[in-house]
Amino acid sequence: MKLLLTGFDPFGKDKINPAIEAVKKVPDEISGLQIAKLEIPTVFFKSAEKIHKAILSEKPDFILNIGQAGGRYGITPERVAINFDDARIPDNEGQQPKEELIHDDGENAYFTQLPVKEMSKAIKEEQIPSYVSTTAGAFVCNHVMYQVQYMIHREFPNIKGGFMHIPFLPSQVVNRPGVPSLSLADDVRGITAAVKVLAVK
Repeated sequence: MKLLLTGFDPFGKDKINPAIEAVKKVPDEISGLQIAKLEIPTVFFKSAEKIHKAILSEKPDFILNIGQAGGRYGITPERVAINFDDARIPDNEGQQPKEELIHDDGENAYFTQLPVKEMSKAIKEEQIPSYVSTTAGAFVCNHVMYQVQYMIHREFPNIKGGFMHIPFLPSQVVNRPGVPSLSLADDVRGITAAVKVLAVK
């Protein structure tokens, strides 16, 4: 069994993205589940194209995308992705879609196939804050979650896919008073705990 685990590169004004930094440090095998790691660009459509190529080469059973959600206090498995791009800031190539459909022939929304409540529970058992989220936003994170679900429904029906957001790192909130953060070590422990749930599915 194999999991494709992805993390975004830095975007906006931040020089680091906890998503890819955590993905790099996750073990290469978790409870017998092989972990294939992939860095993806914070760019609309190009991120999905890179994931599609990795699906064809790695042939994973699961896909878990990790993204940064500044302002959240815990690790949040996402329940649903919507067919909607509405970027507050430009992506890393300057694209800033406003109220646009991702796919004209896609569903309005897709729900994850992953057991998000069990994943959140496993993270909290590691004494790390977590809750299930019902909004992945409208930036590249939601875009990627939706694109993966679109691929699953159209091309890869045997894959189970989902998305998790993680908070800022402490170094990212030095000049953001009152904004919560989580250490990289806790990010890695939380992601690992969530993946262990998948390994027994």
